[in-house]
Amino acid sequence: MIAERMKPLMANNSAIRLMFEEGDRMRAELGAENVFDFSLGNPNVPAPDEIKQAILDILEEEDLVVLHGYMSNAGFEDVREAVAESLNRRFGTSFGSRNILMTVGAASGLNVTLKTILNPGDEVIIFAPYFLEYNWYVKNYDGKVVQAPTDKKTFYPDIEALKGLITDKTRAVLINTPNNPTGVIYSEETIKQIAAIMEEKQQELGRTLFLIADEPYRELAYDGAHVPYVTKYYDNTFVVYSYSKSLSLPGERIGYVVIPDEMEESALVFETATAANRISGAVNAPSLQQKIIGKCVDAKVNLEAYDRNRTALYEGLKDCGFDCVKPEGAFYMFLKSPVEDETEFCAAAKKYNILMVPGSSFACPGYVRLAYCVSYDTIVNSIPAFRKLAAEYGL
Repeated sequence: MIAERMKPLMANNSAIRLMFEEGDRMRAELGAENVFDFSLGNPNVPAPDEIKQAILDILEEEDLVVLHGYMSNAGFEDVREAVAESLNRRFGTSFGSRNILMTVGAASGLNVTLKTILNPGDEVIIFAPYFLEYNWYVKNYDGKVVQAPTDKKTFYPDIEALKGLITDKTRAVLINTPNNPTGVIYSEETIKQIAAIMEEKQQELGRTLFLIADEPYRELAYDGAHVPYVTKYYDNTFVVYSYSKSLSLPGERIGYVVIPDEMEESALVFETATAANRISGAVNAPSLQQKIIGKCVDAKVNLEAYDRNRTALYEGLKDCGFDCVKPEGAFYMFLKSPVEDETEFCAAAKKYNILMVPGSSFACPGYVRLAYCVSYDTIVNSIPAFRKLAAEYGL
């Protein structure tokens, strides 16, 4: 009855979503205060106050016929210009509205990007661990994901391995920094190394290679960590961004794609991506959300709240005897499972009302992911449960 290409997806439906739904069931049965749900990256921190005020102002100030009507498939020009100017102020770039395509969040932005550049059989290299739905985005356009390794002590990309993976079938390398699920931020040196390899391979293969930077967690960087702006290091770069995490708007589905002037045939790529945005079914990004971003483009995330959670969870887990790398960004902790089969570990955690996502859901078995974008009380109250879990494994 259903499409053949959908059957593998349904057979391996998102473990993150399934765990979240399990959390709903447990909360109804046990009470929300007794369930420690670290499954889904759904921000607990409220949206900045500017968002509510912007909505009220827009509804008062805007011509509602225009506001709720069609616009360019690339989005409102004034909003795209506001986004470009914000990026220019912060990162020393020189973008204009011609470089900004408004999208229905980062997921849509990635699909638009891949639809724009992939031919059937083209390969996209992604460093593991990674958000596994990238696989389905690539398969949407008959591409193939090639997994590249990372150093399991640091989760930094294996640069030497990347060299050997780029072939005449490669079309793009997709990076995510700050990273989901590890919280690692790729250093400037790492970005330079990736860029240098891609430049060399472009010349060697006589084939355009694209770098796709998925950046929904860019604003979540701690301890003064620097997140390099990738277009400054490699010309053929797409930057995909979402306000889901930075402004706590995951349900509003608003983001953008940057297509810099330096990209090969930039104007043609932008026009093609705009058409891809239209025929993907989105048509254009939601008009009200675009206008909100135009007014709130420089609004700040409550980084202190996430940092407080990060510190409390990391110190609590380490004190229990667990092994994990302290994240530099995003709002995820990637914990090493005390047993080889991390799904067994996740099942054991449920006995203590702890919900985690197995690392195999991120192409990295042997680890589990915890999303610490929960309330501070949830983290503090979970530590005794983690202590019991640790004791079960003799930690």
